[in-house]
Parts: sequence; structure tokens; C-alpha cells
Amino acid sequence: MNQIEVQVVFSSPGQPDKAQIQQWVDAALQGYDKDTEIVVRIVDVHESAQLNKQYRHKPGPTNILSFPTDIPEGIGLNLLGDLVVCAPVVEREALEQQKTLSHHWAHIIIHGVLHLLGYDHIVDDEAEVMENKEISILQTLNISNPYQQVQNP
Repeated sequence: MNQIEVQVVFSSPGQPDKAQIQQWVDAALQGYDKDTEIVVRIVDVHESAQLNKQYRHKPGPTNILSFPTDIPEGIGLNLLGDLVVCAPVVEREALEQQKTLSHHWAHIIIHGVLHLLGYDHIVDDEAEVMENKEISILQTLNISNPYQQVQNP
């Protein structure tokens, strides 16, 4: 069983509850052969920007940061890592991209879990693999492809 700890440092309307986050984490980990523990921390713009600068050397906040745990072989911990989600950025992106807020939250959480599993999108080939995996997982949740452009009438 996958266990999550949700730390809500910043609250706003429309944020997912623990059960929703658990559903998305479980969907992303479908087929993964180990039970895991993941910490999901929901933060404000200030904390996200600070962590983004400290760990990625990039200015400003970002939607999600993933911190995989590197546990040596033989240690009986199953902590996969931590996800830090900036709620105001997720909300702004959903609005700008004309996406349902809960669907965008699902995408961001799944994206972060895939990073914890070692997926990345720095190189085009890896980005395509990761995006296809996200699309496939989201489809199991009846959420449409987040990379499709919204068509304005």
C-alpha cells in the first residue's frame, strides 16, 4: 500500500484533499512493485521560489519540485521522496491554460511522482516518454490529455 503524508502550509479554495492526492499517487504508481511513502507539501509562492533557487538555481516559484530519496540497498525504508507543490502556481496555470483545476492538480501530482520514479523531460526523447506515461495514467482517471491545446471558438 502506498502511503502519503500531506503537509498543507498554504490553503486555497479548490485544493485537493488527501484522498484525491492518494488516488493520483496510486494511479502513477500502478505497476510499481514496491509499497512506497511519499510526502506531498503544498506551499506558497515564497517557499516554492526559495526551494527552486536553492535546488534548481532558477528564479521564481514553480508548480512542483520533486526530491527523490536515495536510500542505500539493505535499508528497510520505502520512502520514495518528497513533492513540493506551489498551489498559487498550479491555480494560475489551470486558469491560463483553461483547464479544470482538479485535472491540473492531478497532472502535476502524477508528473511529480514520475520524477520520483526517475522519469525526466530534459531531453526530447525522455520528455516524450514521460508525457506519454502521464497521458496514459490520466486517461485511467478519465482526464484528457493535458498537452492538447485548448481550441478557442
